[in-house]
Amino acid sequence: MTVRFAEKDEQTRWNEHILANPDGGNVFQGYELAMQKILGGWTPRFIVAGKLAITVLEKTVPGLGRLWYTPKGPGVATLRQLDDLLPALREFAARQGVFAVKIEPELAQSKETAASLLKLGLAKVSHIQPNASTVLIDLSPTLDTVIANLNQKGRHAIRRAERDGVTATPVKTTDKNCHIMYDLLAATAAGSFRIRGYNYYKTFWQRYENAGLGQLFFAYAGGHIVAGAFAIAFGKKGTYKDGASVRERTTYGASHLLQWRIIRWMKDRDVTTYDLCGTPPSGEINNPAHSHHGIGRFKTSFNKHVTDYIGAYDIVIKPAQYKLWRKIGERAALRLHNLRHHENYY
Repeated sequence: MTVRFAEKDEQTRWNEHILANPDGGNVFQGYELAMQKILGGWTPRFIVAGKLAITVLEKTVPGLGRLWYTPKGPGVATLRQLDDLLPALREFAARQGVFAVKIEPELAQSKETAASLLKLGLAKVSHIQPNASTVLIDLSPTLDTVIANLNQKGRHAIRRAERDGVTATPVKTTDKNCHIMYDLLAATAAGSFRIRGYNYYKTFWQRYENAGLGQLFFAYAGGHIVAGAFAIAFGKKGTYKDGASVRERTTYGASHLLQWRIIRWMKDRDVTTYDLCGTPPSGEINNPAHSHHGIGRFKTSFNKHVTDYIGAYDIVIKPAQYKLWRKIGERAALRLHNLRHHENYY
């Protein structure tokens, strides 16, 4: 297999190449995310391996070399395809001075797959993107069938919100609306999860809207915004990227109705699978002590089944440098980046 950097004309049509991958394309492998990550100090590298398009983010680690990260990639659909890719990718990365490649392909988790990945010489690490475990909604049927297939709790919440006069609508990512959405997100995140600064989200939301891929939505009750969400349609797949609601929830079902409006938007764009983007693992989904139990409870009200992927693995290119990275370098890099930029390294 030949591995090379993409030509300039290939890069201008990069999303087309990503969508042609065996996995059907992943929004986190798309061109827009690569451009967005420049704000965090990453350098995008666009790689072609045989017929596979791979988006790589690169950082140089002093004293160790280059670290490559392929968010939700490479876009393989089977373990065999990954196995076929690894030798050539290892050789190419070594020539570029890379000491490790972090990968997150969306392969289904199982004990057999985990054992096979270890046999391939991959090192299991913590996942980066939020949907290592997630809830998927099948949007291939008609809208009537989609809502009929939702869990009873989800359907009831949608209907209740409609009866109570809640409305949900797409809005432009103006500076004003971005501030509203960010304030909602910050209030929702307080004490539960960490978010980046306002400028990151504003540029992200506007970048995807300008590309014709993303849409901001607000839910209203009594003339007030009570919930917001940003969603992305990328090929046949949709992603619930960001969501938030007011802390004092006086209107039941507003967030459910907001998701129903997003689903209708997705259907208009021929999306067939909607990823609610992150829950506790299936084995922890009913554990009230899990930090994301509430998130999981909300998302499983649409579909009780939780899909678990393999998460993240490192391809070790230079063992000595990688050992230092895992023992000292990574923790130091994460801590220093946090002190300087007040956000996550990845």
